[in-house]
Amino acid sequence: MIASQIVAQLYTVRDYIKTPPEIAKSLKKIREIGYDAVQVSGMGPIPEAELKSMLDGEGLVCCATHEGAERILNDTQQIVDRLNALNCQHTAYPHPANVDLSCLQGVDALASRLDAAGKLLYAHGMTLSYHNHQIEFRKVGGQTILSRLMEKTDPRYLKLELDTYWAQYGGGDPVTWCQQSNGRLPLLHLKDYEIGEDNQPRFASIGRGNLDWHRIIVAAEASGCQWFIVEQDTCPGDPFDALKQSYEYLSATFCSKEVEM
Repeated sequence: MIASQIVAQLYTVRDYIKTPPEIAKSLKKIREIGYDAVQVSGMGPIPEAELKSMLDGEGLVCCATHEGAERILNDTQQIVDRLNALNCQHTAYPHPANVDLSCLQGVDALASRLDAAGKLLYAHGMTLSYHNHQIEFRKVGGQTILSRLMEKTDPRYLKLELDTYWAQYGGGDPVTWCQQSNGRLPLLHLKDYEIGEDNQPRFASIGRGNLDWHRIIVAAEASGCQWFIVEQDTCPGDPFDALKQSYEYLSATFCSKEVEM
């Protein structure tokens, strides 16, 4: 991992990016933390050209987006146009809203639609990835939903944006999923997992929870991960502080340092 591969998922600061002035202010703060790239998600309405100008002004790359589930499946060309406007290669299907995943027929039907959307994106040099929550680790027909989706889609047309917290929450092993997704893991959502005083799992800044980041990062790099995306769904305090804590841990622990002469 190099520092420029560490990404801030803007959903983390969604309460601070509802208007263009708020977006501009938040992007500046994220750049000042040290991030070189962001994933666009949870943002209020703003024209792509204006957003791209803000990103360029701060020296930030839009490495990926999250788009509405139905929009990806039904209006894929609009996603292509949006990614082109942002000079962005990757997007992710965020959540199977209003999809029946209780039977193999429902899972396979979703896989078919994802494959079709991913094929169009692929034709334009773009990549569609699937973002998991815990629900995809439910077994249907003796197989996890996530495994079935990956099996029933073309690896060219659907990749995986593994979310480490939700994989752990669902009973999966983030390391194993990184390892078995070789060549199919361009994006990784880094979220730490800890047990609070109420004995319930909760989100934590990277390095402050229980996940084995050394094994996760090594496995992800070996599988060809391009972007390591920091996201914290809920934060105990200021979400910008949480992003800063995660960035400092990752950059200090995993990024190569120049040798002093």
